[in-house]
Amino acid sequence: MELFSDEQAAVVTSDRILYTPSGFARDSLLHLQEIGCLTARRPHVSSREALASYLFFRVREGEGILTYEGKTFPLTAGSCVFVDCHKAYSHATSPEYLWTLEWCHFNGPTLGYVYDKYVERGGRPAFTPQDPDAFAAVWQRLFDLAAGSDYVKDMKINESLGVLLTHLMVESWHPEDAADLPTKKKSILPIKTYLDTHYAEKISLDDLSSKFYINKFYLTRVFKERYGQSINAYLLSVRITRAKQLLRFTDKSVEEIGFECGLGALHYFSRVFKEVEGIPPTRYREQW
Repeated sequence: MELFSDEQAAVVTSDRILYTPSGFARDSLLHLQEIGCLTARRPHVSSREALASYLFFRVREGEGILTYEGKTFPLTAGSCVFVDCHKAYSHATSPEYLWTLEWCHFNGPTLGYVYDKYVERGGRPAFTPQDPDAFAAVWQRLFDLAAGSDYVKDMKINESLGVLLTHLMVESWHPEDAADLPTKKKSILPIKTYLDTHYAEKISLDDLSSKFYINKFYLTRVFKERYGQSINAYLLSVRITRAKQLLRFTDKSVEEIGFECGLGALHYFSRVFKEVEGIPPTRYREQW
């Protein structure tokens, strides 16, 4: 691993680390491809497409723009960017204000699914973070790891990239919705509490809409925004978790447990449990 300081016709100064992960890391982990800090000394544009990578960068100083999927996003000091580099993108300094960027390219065997979830939850290509220090800290951690010689650094890089993705998911709301989040949270929380305590009962979306006097389409959208999954998916998770508790810590029959956790008769309960956990409830009980 080497740290390179590149001069591009006196336009850009870039301290970058080109990183080559182990085969294990490349096949199994989140892994770095390169990381660095770029300072534009004159107006500068960078464009790429069809790159098997995902890019995160933060604007440490200055101003510029990001162009991605046919849209333009203004960037100022503190702005962060997260894009899929398989798609065409470019970023450029503003004519009046140059900038310094801290960036990293990274990838992983499941990162495409994570990025899709980020977009699905409302994540944008460019945003101003609620906690800018958190992003600065994780970038510095990644840079230090890439520059170091720790014999388990691929695992530590995987861990830090996981932290970065967690921060990104926290930011994956539309900025214009931020002021409305407390109201949404207040209106949805009683419904979540109801699901947590009435999971053994038959529950439908129409029933919830009627009981809580809330439009079912609004309820569906806001619940997913708030908790990252549909009402049905959340209810299933609660039921399966309760079933696992009963399988492990009681002597109740599997059939009794199916009814008690809201998943019904034995054959249906066993099928659904296996779909979620990968093994039938009887096998789960034996293993644990």
